Amino acid sequence: MDRSSRQPDDAFAGEARGELSPRAARALWWGSAGLVLAVLGTSVLVAGADHTRRLPLALALVLAQLCALRWQARAPVAVLAANTVTGVAVWALLPAVTLTGALLAAQVTLCVLSATRPRRVSVRALAAMCLAAPPAFAAGGPTGLTVYLLTVVLAWTAGQWRRAQQARTRAEMRRAVVEERARIAREVHDVVAHTLSVMVIQAGAADDVFTERPEQARQALRAIETGARSALGELRLLLRAFRPGEGEDGAGEQREPGPSLARLDELTDAVRATGMTVHVHREGAVDALPAAVDLAAYRIVQEALTNTLRHAAGADEVSVRVTAAKERVKITVVDNGRTRSGGSDAAGTGRGLVGMKERARLVGGSMRAGPLPGGGFEVAAQLPVEGAS
Repeated sequence: MDRSSRQPDDAFAGEARGELSPRAARALWWGSAGLVLAVLGTSVLVAGADHTRRLPLALALVLAQLCALRWQARAPVAVLAANTVTGVAVWALLPAVTLTGALLAAQVTLCVLSATRPRRVSVRALAAMCLAAPPAFAAGGPTGLTVYLLTVVLAWTAGQWRRAQQARTRAEMRRAVVEERARIAREVHDVVAHTLSVMVIQAGAADDVFTERPEQARQALRAIETGARSALGELRLLLRAFRPGEGEDGAGEQREPGPSLARLDELTDAVRATGMTVHVHREGAVDALPAAVDLAAYRIVQEALTNTLRHAAGADEVSVRVTAAKERVKITVVDNGRTRSGGSDAAGTGRGLVGMKERARLVGGSMRAGPLPGGGFEVAAQLPVEGAS
């Protein structure tokens, strides 16, 4: 597995461990240091005006807190302990600075710890901070105690809110990655299943007539080559989703057009090359459809034709009808294969129909499929045009 394929999972793992990027850690440091310097630094200068001998030491302790905040994202437990000790020391030197104000840096670190570390760790840190409640009560009475406990609990709660927000973001990112991988898997399945089915049938036909009708065998082989080249082009487009930077290595590279109803003739020609009779009926303009609807319609037709080739017993004829209107595009694919006993056809038992229904659902449409009373199998889909994304 290459490095690029591991990057999303590594990012999720780093977030789960509470790791911040260097840029985010620097921004956190500057913000918290600015807050502590503006509030606590100012309080120390005001309170130390009457204690000129204690003021330098108190300012040094404030500076030590600012420096310790540099590592709060990496080691919040150690920084919390250091800021608590230095904060209590500032309060002991300058009692005019309330204990709540002296422990401001510790409260900021508690918030970071609550947001980045497991809850059991942050709860212990919260309990340790609450041990300073008796001195707060002794110094400020009930009001001082209430203010101190309120600020400590609010700091811890803010960290928990941030942690929950990050968890939701990670869950959304994981869901987006899973959905994208599922979409690419469906695309690869459609390309490979259809192309290989056609190639197998053409290869068998070429082997049957190789000696008696060599020109017909050559036509089948050329059809195999054409189908393989088309499938390779589509797979290259899909794989660029995993390695987006590596598909732009040739400025003059000719890119294959993407799957679209505009390429319906290419799709049906490949099926005709197997000996199947294909009737195509178009109504309306299909070149102005939204990209998502156009791709879904093409893949539904492709999968329906693949199911006919692989599963429709005795089928030698299939009809494809595409009707594009302003509100929706209708797709109908009907073959003349025999219906299996029990009233169900083999085409309905695999993952192909599930994939087609999912494609229709993703663009807000619907699809039904099943055997017809008089024989044969029908796939019918309706995809909305307006409001599709």
